[in-house]
Amino acid sequence: MEAGFVKGENEPWRILEFYSGIGGMRYSLMKAGVNAKVMEAFDINNIANDAYEHNFGHRPYQGNIQSLTAADLDSYAAHAWLLSPPCQPYTRQGLQKHSGDARAFSFLKILELIPHTKQPPHMLFVENVVGFETSDTRTNMVEILANSGFVTQEFILSPLQFGIPYSRPRYFCLAKRKPLLFQHKYINHQLVWSLGPLFGHDEGTVADRYDQSPESWDKLLQSCEPVVSFLEFKNSSNGVDAETDFVAITNDSGDLENTGEGNLTTMDQYIVPSNLIERWGSAMDIVYPDSNRCCCFTKSYYRYVKGTGSLLATVQPKEKGKTSSLHEKGLRYFTPREVANLHSFPKDFHFPEHISLRQRLSISFVGSMCMFDDAPLTVCRLAIGSRDHHQVESWSGEKGKKIS
Repeated sequence: MEAGFVKGENEPWRILEFYSGIGGMRYSLMKAGVNAKVMEAFDINNIANDAYEHNFGHRPYQGNIQSLTAADLDSYAAHAWLLSPPCQPYTRQGLQKHSGDARAFSFLKILELIPHTKQPPHMLFVENVVGFETSDTRTNMVEILANSGFVTQEFILSPLQFGIPYSRPRYFCLAKRKPLLFQHKYINHQLVWSLGPLFGHDEGTVADRYDQSPESWDKLLQSCEPVVSFLEFKNSSNGVDAETDFVAITNDSGDLENTGEGNLTTMDQYIVPSNLIERWGSAMDIVYPDSNRCCCFTKSYYRYVKGTGSLLATVQPKEKGKTSSLHEKGLRYFTPREVANLHSFPKDFHFPEHISLRQRLSISFVGSMCMFDDAPLTVCRLAIGSRDHHQVESWSGEKGKKIS
């Protein structure tokens, strides 16, 4: 391995983006203002690659990652690898086979190649679901990285910690290869899981790593913006219906962009059918426009009700505390654009027209395709944005440099 790391002041970070999905990691780098160039992106999902190519003008490599060799990886001379491997081996709903699950094999292969590369990365960034931190895959990863000269820091972060009303905790691992150092080195080789700010006022302290108290949750939710800030369909100017005691959330234009589902271009396609309300109403997680939280969406959203994501009540009581039946709430699904908003995707992100509504939901919510919210953004800043010894360039949030 190289004895040190010297990078020219104007030289961009050379990035490999594994399991690139629809580009969440890349958007995080862009928002973080990192001067970076993606040398290659890798993903096996054809539809996700269509969306990636549509927005970035580059189609990810679609071959089997397990076929890559150490020489292949060396050829990119990448400074940093971003990895969001499949989450299914580690989810609570799954079989929890961890490294024994075939969907974990490609990630394990990448890790096993690191000691055999002549130009290993200087940094790694890994994202996955909560549960990964207790898996044997994580144990293998940390061991390989330590033996290859890396220092690691691990976090479990949620968009709620960044003012976004979206409960989606995720595991993040940062790894830097010596002689690079983390700015907050007192949390090296630790897992930080806190509902509050990551760092205290004293540089030598870190927030309680396992603070999950009800008081912390209440304070966290109070700091979040309301769901309405992320909706396509805002309050109408005269939203009170004189016939009722409810306020309706409506769309000024009445339509959506083409969703690729025939002529279904209005909000009708997002309305929850009455038969589902009658059968599964007790299992629904219902939020209002003024709510400060909604649940994590999954790729089964729109197909199943229980545990797949929140539903929006478009009609809410005018008077606080007044109840109504589920049928009176005007329940609807969140739109793909609204989910993208909750994940902090920029306004100029678009799906190609040929991708259907169901496909948009599937590739947006699948766990292995890391979405772009302020949690990975912050971790990117902690990693590439931190001032490193033996590093010529340091990141500044005001630079706003564009990624290639």
